[in-house]
Amino acid sequence: MKRSQFSEHKILRILNEAEGGASMHDVCRQHGISPSSFYRWKAKYSGMEVSDIRRLKQMYADLSLDHEALKDLLAVKL
Repeated sequence: MKRSQFSEHKILRILNEAEGGASMHDVCRQHGISPSSFYRWKAKYSGMEVSDIRRLKQMYADLSLDHEALKDLLAVKL
């Protein structure tokens, strides 16, 4: 899967800039993104803060670790 050129922190900064009163088209032109990317990000990240993203990443990492541990446990029992 292709990695995004923009990190979540940068995306939130761009969205906050648009919410601050700047025109969406001006923000897109300034950062070199398409309007469709802007609206997709807005749907995904609207209302989020940087701390929320960190918390979600930590939750995902914990779940992934638990999943791997359970797979290893089941492999040992078989």
